Amino acid sequence: MIHDLNILIVDDEIVNTILLEELMMQDGYTNYTVCNDSMEAYNYILTNRIDVLITDYNMPQLNGIDLLKLTKSVNPELVSIMITADNNSEMMIEALEVGVTEFLLKPIFPITFKLRLKNILEVKSALNITKDFNKNLDTQVKNATKALKENELEVLEVLSRAAEYKDPETASHIARVAHYSRLMAKKYGLSKEEQEIIFYASPLHDIGKISIADSILLKPGKLTSQEFEDMKEHCKTGKAILSDTKNPYLIAGEAISLTHHEKYNGKGYPQGLEAEDIPLHGRIVAVADVFDALTSIRPYKKAWSFEDATNLLIQEKGQHFDPSIVELFIDSIDEVREIYDTFAEESLKA
Repeated sequence: MIHDLNILIVDDEIVNTILLEELMMQDGYTNYTVCNDSMEAYNYILTNRIDVLITDYNMPQLNGIDLLKLTKSVNPELVSIMITADNNSEMMIEALEVGVTEFLLKPIFPITFKLRLKNILEVKSALNITKDFNKNLDTQVKNATKALKENELEVLEVLSRAAEYKDPETASHIARVAHYSRLMAKKYGLSKEEQEIIFYASPLHDIGKISIADSILLKPGKLTSQEFEDMKEHCKTGKAILSDTKNPYLIAGEAISLTHHEKYNGKGYPQGLEAEDIPLHGRIVAVADVFDALTSIRPYKKAWSFEDATNLLIQEKGQHFDPSIVELFIDSIDEVREIYDTFAEESLKA
């Protein structure tokens, strides 16, 4: 539960901490500590478990970046919000390099703060579940039962929901991508076990978007070249979140997260992989994700028709997409249509 996570607020201006306390109490948060001195905060962190650090940037002794750097050295899994009145790109880049999770610009708007806090608490909760899951996996496998299977799928659902808090994509999008991917795995001839793995792993394809700023993720127009470069980082972030595990779902999710924007002709990102150098799971989800993105409403575009999206896949066969996957998709178009209709967005239903 997100209300069980421990929060530390650090700001040398008492009026700011009073405001943040009031906003958190309004939403029922009680597990928090306030420090008006950055060194006092650091000493507190050394002896107490902290899940979330909310810190001002401009403070005496240790500024927000220095405090976060020291804190990360003893608690690398901590998530954070940095509050600043200075919209300085160099400072923000330095903070991102240190590992800041979110920025909040002054003046603080209550609804913005509440949403930022809820977002990173959901992310931290999901990451804690994943960490505990990985730590105990070897023991759990030896004692595998139906309950263990249910727990595995619950973790995947939590992680999938974590991505949705940052991305405008809906639960219907997640469901369609999962079903399209499983259908393609079946038509490709993969085993039922592999079909289930890609079904539960494919919703993790964009989990790395939790690291992307809302100003980029929710932008209604075309991204600038720099914004697009920033957006590309979600593939690597997703890999980092899902790495170092023995769970087959998370292993598949890691590969999908990293490679679903690669292109068959080698012109994709982040690695520029070509043809079958791209993992099969990534090639399958690339088709499912693009098709569904085209047929879905986004802040920056209207939904394409089913037919126009299908034609785009055909046009990009051998360029963006694996030709064999596209052919399987087209050959299965009646089943694709059934999935599309079953999980249609309310706004697109006739």
